[in-house]
Amino acid sequence: MRAGRKGSAYGKKVKKRLIDMGMTQAELAELIGVGRPYVCRILNGDRSGEKYKADIDRILEISE
Repeated sequence: MRAGRKGSAYGKKVKKRLIDMGMTQAELAELIGVGRPYVCRILNGDRSGEKYKADIDRILEISE
């Protein structure tokens, strides 16, 4: 993360879940069909990622 960047609440939740599951952002990106930089932008709050959130939640078993 760049200095001063806080990330989104959703991104923090996903990052924690990735750690808990032993999965990398690159692995998640491959599973949802995007590049790792795009996943990083979603998690940092630079992109909404609305199109992929349902898939991310399903893969990581995240419930609202």
